[in-house]
Amino acid sequence: MAARGRPVYSRVRQNIVDILYFLKKGYGYQIHKIYKQIFDSVSSEVVYYHLKKGVSLEEFEVVESKDEKGHFSWGNTVKKHYYKLGQNAKPTMNKKVKKYLEKI
Repeated sequence: MAARGRPVYSRVRQNIVDILYFLKKGYGYQIHKIYKQIFDSVSSEVVYYHLKKGVSLEEFEVVESKDEKGHFSWGNTVKKHYYKLGQNAKPTMNKKVKKYLEKI
């Protein structure tokens, strides 16, 4: 009998693992912009969901959170959470990601 519920594996989360493998550290919006350039377009909400889910699965770790000032549609500050790979991450060293990040 098959296990119930959603499968733990996610192609989107695996792509984020590969991005962070080469990036070393990044925040949600930055990861989302890179993801859209390399893979099929996904919403920022999907990326943030998988970052949060990845933290709970220990595929990602939050290395720092900081408030940054600027002019945003919602106000003058934003809280950025910076992520790195966690102990359960299994990067596949995707060549498309490596090639794109070497370009920029």
